[in-house]
Amino acid sequence: MGHFLSSELLDHICIPYQRAGKFAWHFARGKLNRDPVFAHILQADYIPHHSRVLDIGCGQGLLTALLCGMDDYAQKHPEKRIDIKSISVTGIEIMPNDVIRAQQALQVFGSRSQIVQGDMRQIDFEISDVVVILDVLHYVNYNEQNDILKRVYACLSSEGVLLLRVGDASAGLPFLLSNWVDAVVFSLRGHKSVHVYCRSITEWKDQLEKIGFKVTDIPMHKGTPFANVLLHCQRS
Repeated sequence: MGHFLSSELLDHICIPYQRAGKFAWHFARGKLNRDPVFAHILQADYIPHHSRVLDIGCGQGLLTALLCGMDDYAQKHPEKRIDIKSISVTGIEIMPNDVIRAQQALQVFGSRSQIVQGDMRQIDFEISDVVVILDVLHYVNYNEQNDILKRVYACLSSEGVLLLRVGDASAGLPFLLSNWVDAVVFSLRGHKSVHVYCRSITEWKDQLEKIGFKVTDIPMHKGTPFANVLLHCQRS
């Protein structure tokens, strides 16, 4: 896909990662500018004004950097006429290296961002308006996935939304390629390989609807050879 951030805006968002090292900075620039899910979340306006956002499995906090960085840029450049949303983001991440990178970079946003080290299977989820889980739920087994999704439903405010990106296990070769690339990136970030627990989109939707969500599936692999799908899950 094409770039959705201007070079000036991308620089503003990613500069904080320079204090976390070259890898963190290059990884942030590449993902934020090329992964279609970030462009879609912004352009579809899934994050309302003054939202409390919970990013589960946040990695080095890219979504926080994007949302808070956009807000920060809009306040400093009113002539650009970018909407100011004044959101707050809490990220949960189990991997210590990612937590360190995120905390080093995102401290510039003060109280608007918080990165917490914790296991999504055990840590309490705070009340949130939007919960985001991108490409991480398949790292825990199916019963744990179901439990996490139930707890997400319970922590969402009235009419809150879960944005869940998953791989479609029924997609054949693109799905296998997605898993291979996922494993490579996982290794480059300094993590050991783990078993993954994947489902077809039909199976994901069935489970989410049993919990009470109204689910819309949106292909999220434009410009890539992968099989990623974003599930927009509205709390009933």
